[in-house]
Amino acid sequence: MCPSPILILLASSRSLGEGIPFMSNQGKTYLKFGAASVLIVFLLGYLAYTGVQDSKSYYVTISELHKMGNGAYSKRLRVAGNVQPGSIRRTGTHVQFVLMEQDQLLSVDYIGTEAPPDTFKDDSQALADGSFGHDGVFHAKALQAKCASKYAPQQPGAPANGMPSSQPPKSITQVQPKSSGMAN
Repeated sequence: MCPSPILILLASSRSLGEGIPFMSNQGKTYLKFGAASVLIVFLLGYLAYTGVQDSKSYYVTISELHKMGNGAYSKRLRVAGNVQPGSIRRTGTHVQFVLMEQDQLLSVDYIGTEAPPDTFKDDSQALADGSFGHDGVFHAKALQAKCASKYAPQQPGAPANGMPSSQPPKSITQVQPKSSGMAN
């Protein structure tokens, strides 16, 4: 059996270069450092790319979701709508409800580690973050409810505390300063 040409080349290079180093120790150190640096940069880039892909979500309306076809099943989505009155069923942190948007309905199944917010009620605006299943149900992993109207801008003529006032508001000219009892 004849030795392969690669083995012959390796054997001859060892015998020729025993006394003469092909690369200095400093060059080998730079090469190792460079290779490690390239590997670290590549791994950091890969982790950043996969992290962005995993956290990316698309905001769609209910009607857009129904029009997406098979593309809706593979993406992380965010869907907003109003909670249909009487549709909320709670079991601990598991909540099932229906979102409405104009004439479109979407069943939502939320299984999370946290209970839904206090503002999550019938007719409230909600935002579900998760994925659309082949069963036609949106499987939410996060749920947000928009704040009630108590945080809306104050209507003109309405009192600041939201309670009706029995007396008309006083103007600045009607307010009498209290005397302090000290004479100047």
